Amino acid sequence: MIKMVKRSYNREKSAKLPMHNRKNFISTEKEITIDQNNMLKDHVKRVAIGADHGAFETKEALKKYLETLGYKVYDVGTDNSTTKVDYPDFALAVAKKVVSGTCERGIMLDAAGIGSSIACNKVKGIRAALCWSTETIVNSRIHNNANVLTIGALQHSVSDIASMAKLWLETPFEGGRHWPRINKITSIERM
Repeated sequence: MIKMVKRSYNREKSAKLPMHNRKNFISTEKEITIDQNNMLKDHVKRVAIGADHGAFETKEALKKYLETLGYKVYDVGTDNSTTKVDYPDFALAVAKKVVSGTCERGIMLDAAGIGSSIACNKVKGIRAALCWSTETIVNSRIHNNANVLTIGALQHSVSDIASMAKLWLETPFEGGRHWPRINKITSIERM
């Protein structure tokens, strides 16, 4: 693997944006890796993970899998499958870990993933994506820079969820032409 530093500041693109969106083009340096297939990889180290009672077993399996891959996993609950709980409480906890900077990304599981996605997206700074296929996983990262992944635990096998989570955590944001759209999404939060 080759490591390099990529600068994400682009003066020409910034100059074409309205003033309120230019601050999002602040110069930053980010270490990226190019693997043997010439693909970029993000350096995500800390992942928040949460689930309601119905997705508890899947969360536990996914947590162990992510730890074997080297991620530091912050489990925000729930802690059992028998006590009925409300998914918005855990979706909020995952979102807070991400917006605080404690974790670079978050994963939230419930029966269908829909409610968790809605709940996470209520938190300023969160771009949660409900994904159900390889294509939606890649799109959510490359085009939308999603920082929380929601998945319906009853819609997929544990092994499929593990594969989707791994792909999502390793897929970088493409930037470029997608920045103005991300800035527009962010500007909606200020309304």
